[in-house]
Amino acid sequence: MNTPENPVKIPKPVKTPKPSTPKPKVSKPRASSKSKDVVKTTAAPKKRAVAKKPATKAANVAISTGHVSLPKLRHRLIGLLIEILGLVTAAIAAIIIVLGYSATWFSGTHFLTSLLPFAAGVLAIILLMAVFLIVWWWVRRWLQRHRIIWVTPVLAVGLAILSGWYSFQDQSAQALGHFRTLLGGKQEAGRVTLAHQVYAAYRRFDVAQVKVILNRAEAYNPDIKAAATAYDIDFNILQGIATTESSFLPRESVDGGQGLFQITQVPKSVRAEVTTRLAEKELSEKNPRHNAFLAAATFKYYLSQMHDDLFLGLLAYNIGPTNGGLRFIMDQYGATDFFTIQPYLQQLPRDYPIRVLSYALAFRLWQKDKTLLAYEEGANAQHIQTVGIPGLLMDF
Repeated sequence: MNTPENPVKIPKPVKTPKPSTPKPKVSKPRASSKSKDVVKTTAAPKKRAVAKKPATKAANVAISTGHVSLPKLRHRLIGLLIEILGLVTAAIAAIIIVLGYSATWFSGTHFLTSLLPFAAGVLAIILLMAVFLIVWWWVRRWLQRHRIIWVTPVLAVGLAILSGWYSFQDQSAQALGHFRTLLGGKQEAGRVTLAHQVYAAYRRFDVAQVKVILNRAEAYNPDIKAAATAYDIDFNILQGIATTESSFLPRESVDGGQGLFQITQVPKSVRAEVTTRLAEKELSEKNPRHNAFLAAATFKYYLSQMHDDLFLGLLAYNIGPTNGGLRFIMDQYGATDFFTIQPYLQQLPRDYPIRVLSYALAFRLWQKDKTLLAYEEGANAQHIQTVGIPGLLMDF
């Protein structure tokens, strides 16, 4: 029974599931070979490689190296080399001249008045050179940025030419002489002393008499020049020997001297060599050409024996084999140069080299200036020292 205490439960209605309808599978169409071809054709077409034309001869020459062609690189290297050589040449000439003048201004042995100022001058030269190089470097970079690369080589060459030209002027002769003395030491001091003896002998010349000798020498100069060339001897030195020996008056003297150079005793090896050179069966001292060649060969022989010392070579030529010759005398007394041999020469002539070289200087001045300048007048002394004594010429 249905009582209020026991109510009847009404069941809930059951939901019936909806019939599921399977979704049709949509198959993706596979790309056929034709579609692939379509895709490929729609892609951006690749650029075809264009065959390069063969390089011409001009292009082969201008092979590129980075951004600078090979010819341009070569030109820059040549310009740089010229610039460096020009600067180095100008610097060397400037240093020699400045140090030469400094040696003149600060000559002496006192520390405060000579040595210290000279050292300060050397330091100043170094600093000035450093400043100059820095300025040069900045100017060079500025010119390169503006593509003006030819200016610095031209300036460097110009500086080198200017400094070289000034070095050969009469005004710089004194500075060059002091620079040689500064570095030459004892050897240079001796050379300077002898050189001034030669200048003093030239100063005492009778100009009119010397001009007569110069004119007299004209007839013999071709033979003397040929002999000087054959034996690599200064032409003016041979002229000076002939003037000292005979005044260009070939003759036989009382002491046995013959001809232009007063040939006496010639070493046998020297005579044989000259005979072969001249292709003669027999030599005659009365023949000016034979006489000149014998003198040149004999002087060269003694000069080599004296290790190319000009003064000793002339002295040995004049002494000849007397008393065993100069070499024997020097070895006997331990003499080493022209000064230390003087006390042991006794009656032998000591001024022979001075006379020869003073006449050689006269021939050199006549050859260069066509006149004989008076040594004591005006700036003639500087000019004569610049021309230089034959055989003692400055190297620079």
